[in-house]
Amino acid sequence: MVSLDDRDLYIKTDKSGMRVQIHGLPGQCKRAWEKALSFNIPFDYSDVDKVVILGMGGSAIGGDFLRSLTASRNRPIITVNREYDLPAWVDARTLVIAASYSGNTEETLSSFSQALNTKCKKLVISTGGKITTLAAESGVPVFGIDHVSQPRAAVGYSLLPLLAFIQRLGFIEDKSADVGSMAALLERLSGNWQEDIPVSENRAKALALKLYGKVTVIYAAGILTDVARRWKTQINENSKAWAFFETLPELNHNAIVGYRFPASMSHNMFVVLLRCPGLHPRTQTRYTATGELLEENCVPFEYVDSDGSDPLAHIMSLVLLGDWVSYYLAMLNEVDPTPVPEIDFLKSRLAETK
Repeated sequence: MVSLDDRDLYIKTDKSGMRVQIHGLPGQCKRAWEKALSFNIPFDYSDVDKVVILGMGGSAIGGDFLRSLTASRNRPIITVNREYDLPAWVDARTLVIAASYSGNTEETLSSFSQALNTKCKKLVISTGGKITTLAAESGVPVFGIDHVSQPRAAVGYSLLPLLAFIQRLGFIEDKSADVGSMAALLERLSGNWQEDIPVSENRAKALALKLYGKVTVIYAAGILTDVARRWKTQINENSKAWAFFETLPELNHNAIVGYRFPASMSHNMFVVLLRCPGLHPRTQTRYTATGELLEENCVPFEYVDSDGSDPLAHIMSLVLLGDWVSYYLAMLNEVDPTPVPEIDFLKSRLAETK
């Protein structure tokens, strides 16, 4: 196995510079927030009671986080649509936000095209592509992403503009202080987890070593549900590895019964249980009991706690940790984390059938 403390490993394997993108997440969050605060939103967009975020992959995850952060509020109802078709209930009091980093995501293009034929309010978040052309032709405002990366490495632009828009429309209080403290926290944490910090002092490297050669399953609850999704997709895309996620308390009604067979799999799995303050007390108890069942069935696992003092910090601290863990797992697998040739292949095959 390669050594994560070998600095030459990163030069040799990370040819496309994914580590630079992870290092830059705190600054990206600040830039995205500041740009979104000055973006011109039509005044009548505040007259909505529903927000639908259209997106896939890294472009959709910010919508998931926004939904989690605002779930306790009466309005607006926020949903994320990962389908070719627009929900039938979209109406004049719905704000549809189409998020596509490339601007060419076919599922998002399809549902956005349907939105153009309704009376809903519309907004686009993208770097360009076909969706910005459609938006320009229809007079739809476009928030331009000026960050160059893989879509999954633009998570700051996936979440922070959405949070800023909801704030500016009057649905939530001013989050500027929370955003500032979150970015500062990420700066500190990234310094603790970056590649020149040895395994003995590096939480991300240590966890990646435990995941190496295993199928990773991520468990989470409440506001961390979609952070588990993010960990799963980052391990898939960055590490080129199998990973799955499940949510509490639902998994206690089914998944825990499946730990026994096939018996040969128990040592080939590793369960990561993401936790943060503020989860329902009964759910906290479920975390403990689930760990006892995993131990009883000889399934390796680890509790991973968030950092910070508010929900935004809890989410983003674990997002950053997951990014670093998936990065180090890619190094252990000796693969460049940036390219995704399988996704490129799928897109080419789909293009053949148009």
